[in-house]
Amino acid sequence: MPSLQSLLDQVESSTNEIVELEQALVRIPSVNTGFMPTGNETAVAEFTRDWIAQDGLDSEILSRDPDRGNIISIYPGDDDKTRLMLMSHTDVVPVEDETKWNYDPFAAEISGGRVYGRGASDCKALLTCQLMALAIMKRSGVRLSHGLRLVSGADEEHGGRWGFGWLADTHPESLSSEFAVNEGGGTPVEIGNSLTYLLGTGEKGRMELHITLRGESAHASVPWTGVNASYRLSRALSAIEAYQPELDTSLEIFDHVGSFGIEEKPSPENIDRLVAEINETSPRLGSLLKALSRLVLTPTMVSGGIKSNSVPEEIKLTCDIRTLPFQDETYVRRQLDQAFDGIEGLEYDIDYMSVPNSSDFETELTDSIKNAQRAAIGRDDIRWIPAISNGFTDSRFTRDLGIITYGFTGSHPDDDPMLARVHGTDESVGIASLISGTRSMLALAYDLCGAK
Repeated sequence: MPSLQSLLDQVESSTNEIVELEQALVRIPSVNTGFMPTGNETAVAEFTRDWIAQDGLDSEILSRDPDRGNIISIYPGDDDKTRLMLMSHTDVVPVEDETKWNYDPFAAEISGGRVYGRGASDCKALLTCQLMALAIMKRSGVRLSHGLRLVSGADEEHGGRWGFGWLADTHPESLSSEFAVNEGGGTPVEIGNSLTYLLGTGEKGRMELHITLRGESAHASVPWTGVNASYRLSRALSAIEAYQPELDTSLEIFDHVGSFGIEEKPSPENIDRLVAEINETSPRLGSLLKALSRLVLTPTMVSGGIKSNSVPEEIKLTCDIRTLPFQDETYVRRQLDQAFDGIEGLEYDIDYMSVPNSSDFETELTDSIKNAQRAAIGRDDIRWIPAISNGFTDSRFTRDLGIITYGFTGSHPDDDPMLARVHGTDESVGIASLISGTRSMLALAYDLCGAK
C-alpha cells in the first residue's frame, strides 16, 4: 500500500496539473443568475466526468434540467458503504461590472501566486482539490475499505433547487454517506504565533425578502397628480439602513475567543467594541464575529417603472436576510413590521431558502480533519474552533439526511482569506491553498475510507 506521505509528495510534484485543472474549470462560464434558463452547469459536469474517467473512475450526471447537471463520481471500496462524500458546486455568481476587474473573469489568469476568475475560489478551487485527490490515489493503486464519492451540484448560488436540494428529494441514494465535507469553513486565523482553524459545523439561515412599494401612476410633467413609489422606496431603504438588530453572543464560537488572545468575554453590550478592536489585527475574524452576533438585512436588487416620463406606480426591492439559529420567520416578521411601521403602500413576502443547521463538533470526522490538516501543512500546533458560517451552502441538505457534514477546504494559513474576494471583483484563489487543499482532501479520504 502506498504510504500517505508518498501520496502527499505527489501533490507537490503535480502542482502544474492542479493549477491547469483549476484554470480549465474557471474557463467554463457556469453563471447562475437565478432565473431560468441559466447555469450551464452540465458543461462543468461533463468536463469533470471526462477528466476523472481518464484515471478509471466512473461517474453519472443527474439533472432536473438537461443544462443543469449534477456530477456524482464514485471511488468504490471493498464494502458497499460510502464513508466520505466530497461536496462542492459548479455554478458561479454573475459578474456585475467586468470593467472593474483587472483580469478577464473567465480567463483564469495567474498573477502573484494566485489564479483569478469568477468561481476561482467559490467553488471551483474545492472541486479541483477533490478531483486531484481522487486522481492521485487512483493512479497510485490505492484500494479503499470503504467507499468514497465526489458530488458537485448545480444551483448552490440560488438555493440548490436544481442541485443538492433536488438530489436529496428525488435521488437521496446519490448522496448516501456517513460523513461529508463541503465549502463553508476551514478558515485559518493566525494571530501572533497562534494558528486556529474555524471548522464549519453549521450555518446561519437565509431568507429572501421581496418588498413591493405601490403608488399611483401619473405623467412625469405633473407628478403631484399621482403617488411616486420611488419616495416610498426611499423611506424603506432609510428604514433598513437605520435598522439596529438585536445583538447576541450565545453561539459556541464566542466561548472560544480566548484562543485569539481576547481576554474579555463577549456579550451583547461589548461585542461591537471587541469587533472594532479585532478588526485592527484580523479583519476576517472581526467580520465573522460581527455576522454571527446579529441578524443581517441587506438590500440587493431594485426594479420598477415602465417609462422615463411616467411616475412609477410599483417598485420592487429584494433583500437578503441572514438569521441566527433561534431567529425564525415569526421573529423576522416582527422585526420587519417594526422597521417598516408607518411606510404607506409597502407590502412584503418572504422566501425561506435555508433554515439554520448544524452538525455536532465532537465526532470522528473532526478528528480525521485535524489529522489531515496537520499532515497537509506540516504543523502540529493548530487549534480548532467550531464555527457557524455566515453564508449558506448545500450542507443543509446533507445534514437533513443525517450525514455529519462540515465546511472544510484545507486553505493554507499563508493565504489571506480576504484576498479571495468571493462574489466580488477580482475573485481569486492562492495556489498555495490549491496545494494544501488537495493534500488535505487526500489525507482525509486516506484515513476515513481505510486506504490499503
